[in-house]
Amino acid sequence: MTAPTGVESDLADELVATIRRWVDAEVVPHASDLEHADEFPQAMFEQMDAFGLFGATISPEYGGLGLSATVYARVVEELSRGWMSLAGILNTHKIAATMIDRFGTDEQKQRFLPRMVEGSFRAAFSLSEPDSGSDAAALRCRATRDGDEWIIDGTKMWVTNGRRASLVMLLARTGAEGKASGITAFLVEKEPGPGYGGITVSRTIPKLGYKGIETVEMSYSGHRVPHANVLGGEAGIGHGFPYALTALELGRINIAARAVGVGQAAFERAMRYSQERETFGKPIFEHQAIQFKLAEMATKLQAARLLTYDAARRYDAGERIDLEAGMAKLFASEAAFEIATDALRIHGGNGYTQEYDVERYFRDTPLMIIGEGTSEVQKMVIARRLRERFPAD
Repeated sequence: MTAPTGVESDLADELVATIRRWVDAEVVPHASDLEHADEFPQAMFEQMDAFGLFGATISPEYGGLGLSATVYARVVEELSRGWMSLAGILNTHKIAATMIDRFGTDEQKQRFLPRMVEGSFRAAFSLSEPDSGSDAAALRCRATRDGDEWIIDGTKMWVTNGRRASLVMLLARTGAEGKASGITAFLVEKEPGPGYGGITVSRTIPKLGYKGIETVEMSYSGHRVPHANVLGGEAGIGHGFPYALTALELGRINIAARAVGVGQAAFERAMRYSQERETFGKPIFEHQAIQFKLAEMATKLQAARLLTYDAARRYDAGERIDLEAGMAKLFASEAAFEIATDALRIHGGNGYTQEYDVERYFRDTPLMIIGEGTSEVQKMVIARRLRERFPAD
């Protein structure tokens, strides 16, 4: 996919501006109440669907908007500036759609992508397990072939949208234990009801932040998936993990863009408060210590944004971006946490209360450091790619 130009760019700018206005009018005033109640934002979800965001990067051939990764990153940034959980409603859906678009058979693309442009047919992405996160070789959920079907058994953790999703992009072991090469991706279609033919949402996982969107544990016991739902068909058996890694590059751009959005919100709140709050007869902004802190926050924020947009632009140009996406995700997530922490400190005691939004930003930002691979994992990825680019003579 290439970045939009000319008229397409104008339309993209208009879409981003429309979402920005909606976030300011409808999300910012209500996000904290919904977040503290841990309530799914149904009205906001419906408006996101009306904007066409669930088909944001899906090709117009299948009814989507066909947005570039760069424009999508801008959309995610605006949503996260209002409430980071809104971007989470989209992210796993986008990962699944990307995997189908990149690696699915023609039949799978025709069967799933047109439905995925609607929020009523959302997808979840399911890789992590109780004893395996970044260590894919430790994955234990197993799929056993039985004629034209596969039988799935195992437990999955940290499944965002797992309860409401209609489709789960499930990674399960079909080959030898302890090898990432033995993992296959399955398109698991859920049926209505509390049990989905051997699928159970075991529990909802309570979280520090990232509320209003469910994160669940899912158990599979003898669940049958047709062979036609192996991503990529027969050729896809054993290739699920590299398929997922490719899609997770975009997922890391999403996380970086989320971090930029939350960082922007925290910075704006800190700037406003620093000019309203007075100590020793003048606004606290006039104190050099506060000025230095705000200057550092703004600099980190801009650097995070530029890294994120650079990774997205390279993706749109068809480049391999595991290095750039890792750098963007690493820097932006850590910067957002530091910016949110400084925003809370600038607010003083008020920042520790639920009356000010900065406490929400402070609780939401750790997710970006952990999600889609921890900062430590990003450093490993970055270092390996650096060695490839700069080998010893």
